[in-house]
Amino acid sequence: MTQLTLGILGGGQLGMMLAQSALKLGHRCVFLEDTPHAPAGLYGQVYSTQQLDEFVAKSDIFSLEFENTPVATASYLATQKQGIYPPPNALAVAQDRLAEKALFNELDIPTVPYRAVSSLDDLQSACDELGLPLVLKTSRGGYDGKGQYIIKTKDDIATAWQELSDALTEGNLPAPLIAEGFIHFSREVSLIGVRGRTGEVGFYPLVENVHNNGILAKTTAPAPNADTLNQTAQASMKKLLEKLDYVGVLTLELFVSENGLIANEIAPRVHNSGHWTIEGTNTSQFENHVRAVLGLPLGDTGIVKPSVMLNVIGKYPDANELLTHTGVHFHHYHKSERDGRKIGHITVMSDDNDRVVGEVEKLLGCVKPF
Repeated sequence: MTQLTLGILGGGQLGMMLAQSALKLGHRCVFLEDTPHAPAGLYGQVYSTQQLDEFVAKSDIFSLEFENTPVATASYLATQKQGIYPPPNALAVAQDRLAEKALFNELDIPTVPYRAVSSLDDLQSACDELGLPLVLKTSRGGYDGKGQYIIKTKDDIATAWQELSDALTEGNLPAPLIAEGFIHFSREVSLIGVRGRTGEVGFYPLVENVHNNGILAKTTAPAPNADTLNQTAQASMKKLLEKLDYVGVLTLELFVSENGLIANEIAPRVHNSGHWTIEGTNTSQFENHVRAVLGLPLGDTGIVKPSVMLNVIGKYPDANELLTHTGVHFHHYHKSERDGRKIGHITVMSDDNDRVVGEVEKLLGCVKPF
């Protein structure tokens, strides 16, 4: 077997876990990343964006771990060596919430009602048409709850515009804001799918996600009472994978409403809500992404055991206390502690998950269940 070097755009914890899977399969990774002391540097050479030519020279094929990677860079890499997966067009759609919503609508995947907003008058019209409350977001950028403002009353309109209107002219790719109708939903779920270079498709089970201050805090896999929802989500995912001629792991985030599933957004990469698959499935999302990109057969996505994943945010727990619990798997990202920063995750696979998860939440400093 020829050893290949996978060049990954980004060097965070996702790149680190991709590299762990690549090594297991007999391949290696290098990374394009400007952040000092990037976690992925533990597993391969890290090149700065000023060293793009060296990065290309050391790679055989390319992928990414961060959806805000410049599309121009991805498009350039598509012409180099064995190309880049997923394709740049998927990256472009995922980076633009208006284009993303348009794709969902084209494929008959339900979304909230929305309007493009380029002026204060546009915003006032959107509020009249969609009703209040609504969510005003930047159409590009923003993650973990950033880049958005909830407009609850008419008095909030001017403040929301003042907070977010700078995004209309920031950077080289100015874009309208997007106003999204507010929906009442019972829970947030996500589905991870993977498609190989020959068109082979696999799905992980639908999972339930709980966020805290806009940051994913907890994932339960599989999502409880979700058999019908799972089928619907898989049908939507299959449409997306085929329309985008996608290769690799794709994540679809959804809301569960009284009218069924509502698509929120896609992430063209391995995803935080799939970290539990490392121990909880026969083939993790990371290994299947590497397999897909390198043209290898996809692995079995079946569950080994129901799992709960908890993000470690801001401060590390005491590992000595944590690891006394049976069925607990701790992943340290080798990142410094900082408020609001994802620095690790814990997967619980116990015969008594509810109790063990409660104990772990205490160690993480959760005052109450998420």
